[in-house]
Amino acid sequence: MEPLFYRPKDAAVMLGMSRTAVFRLIKSGELKSIKDEGYRLVPRWALHEFARALEAKAGLSQEAAA
Repeated sequence: MEPLFYRPKDAAVMLGMSRTAVFRLIKSGELKSIKDEGYRLVPRWALHEFARALEAKAGLSQEAAA
């Protein structure tokens, strides 16, 4: 089963970028996250939402890739 939340370092791996880049995206509001009891967590849906926004920004879509 896929986790519901990822720590920033794990989100970075999923996105193929550095942990620093993930924190920069969180700070800018481009990547949604929550803080719970001192832990920063990135919801799984936020990773998918961010990826879709990147694809749209680049003019990519699943239909175009097929």
